[in-house]
Amino acid sequence: MGSSLSALNIIPNPMSLTVSGDMFVLSDLVDIYVRPATDEVTNIGRYLAGRLSPSAGFEISVLEAADIPPDENIHLILAEADPGLGEEGYILTITPQRVTLMAYRPAGLFRGCQTIRQLLPPSIERATAQPGSWTLPTLTIRDYPRFEWRGAMLDVARHFFSVDDVKRYIDLLAYYKMNRLHLHLTDDQGWRIMIDAWPNLAAHGGSTQVGGGPGGYYTQADYADIAAYAQSRYIMVIPEIDMPGHTHAALASYASLTCDGAAPPLYTGTEVGFSSLCVGKNETLAFVGDVVREIAALTPGPYIHIGGDEALSTEEAEYRQFIEQVQAVVEAQGKHMIGWEEIAKADLQPGSVVQHWRNGEPAKSAAQQGNRVIMSPAFRIYLDMKYDETTPLGLSWAGYIDVKTAYDWDPASQVEGMPESSILGIEAPLWSETLETISDIEYMAFPRLPGYAEIGWSPLSGKDWEAYKRRLAAHGARWDAMHVNFHRAASIAWEE
Repeated sequence: MGSSLSALNIIPNPMSLTVSGDMFVLSDLVDIYVRPATDEVTNIGRYLAGRLSPSAGFEISVLEAADIPPDENIHLILAEADPGLGEEGYILTITPQRVTLMAYRPAGLFRGCQTIRQLLPPSIERATAQPGSWTLPTLTIRDYPRFEWRGAMLDVARHFFSVDDVKRYIDLLAYYKMNRLHLHLTDDQGWRIMIDAWPNLAAHGGSTQVGGGPGGYYTQADYADIAAYAQSRYIMVIPEIDMPGHTHAALASYASLTCDGAAPPLYTGTEVGFSSLCVGKNETLAFVGDVVREIAALTPGPYIHIGGDEALSTEEAEYRQFIEQVQAVVEAQGKHMIGWEEIAKADLQPGSVVQHWRNGEPAKSAAQQGNRVIMSPAFRIYLDMKYDETTPLGLSWAGYIDVKTAYDWDPASQVEGMPESSILGIEAPLWSETLETISDIEYMAFPRLPGYAEIGWSPLSGKDWEAYKRRLAAHGARWDAMHVNFHRAASIAWEE
């Protein structure tokens, strides 16, 4: 099983790769040695062992490295590598005698583990013992990401997805070295997180979804569980509480958030732009303060996303004032505000981040003010857009996005006049108007998501569509082994 050519199928493409032409054999004599044997590094070793042992058919132990670590094993080593690798970089050296993975920080070890997984045959991803020998090509890889922010957004508001579904998506993101999960927790159709100070938001506002299904919501323990699980995969969760628009579920839950004092009925359609918090009321600011405080206390990362998009029912002057008020609330909780590009109308603090999705001018304006920008141009990176006119799921308002369209672009050239230094990274949103199951999510994300991961991670100099689609073709067998429901795009010569 396996050959040196399998090294060419790594996604994202490593910064530098030299293949030697020999093999390391993963046998039942192999263990994983970690140095130093801290809890964190040991857990990374256990993660790797847990990915390899079931399909290999033998137990791989995780041991503390001795002064002279033995050959014929896998070695995970922290703090002896070049600090220039940064938080997520790694050096992987495979000889016939040993596998050595070195990193400056634990996240780098974890990213390197994904490379090791991808260097093994696809059947290593199966959950039961598989026949055959397990070999790794001998090589040297030095690797670190181009962009700090390599994310995906999952809309759990239009349709609700379980904790297990979200964890499944987290694992798939981790496999391609992505490091951010943006959860769109609230919208017109549903409020998906319990707020203790305003319990009816979840109890009533979370009780339905697009099309009128039962909806659902996460308890605070559920949300904390998701955040901790993501953290164990070195993925940061960014919660989004959309405001002042996209708030119908909140208005239906509390009449005091409306301007006329009347709570509207719950909404299960898909139109946008019609709802708005009553931004001038003290009650609204108290609501914002309570929600942000509770979400901030549950969120390990430094960001809270406040939406801010398509607030068509809010006067522009009131909108700007409201965004600045919310920004102050977020900053008071020790977090930084992220919002969709419309928030660039407001006076932003240096740590606030703008997410570009449609109009380049706000993103350019934000960059000129010194704010960082996340690139999510809808016509390139919205995962809910159909592949073509025959796609059974998804929408097409931003156009069709086939696999080549998804891959063949550069974030630094999307907005004229905006320097690459202003770009924090990229994020692939997946809106769920038409998606009801984890299988639906996978179908729209794959095979496009790995391309976005590569755009965020790999150097632009090595970007080549023809070479990429050959590497991508080999991942179909991996997704089959993982039971991922993916779109078998005709443009890719999928390997079985």
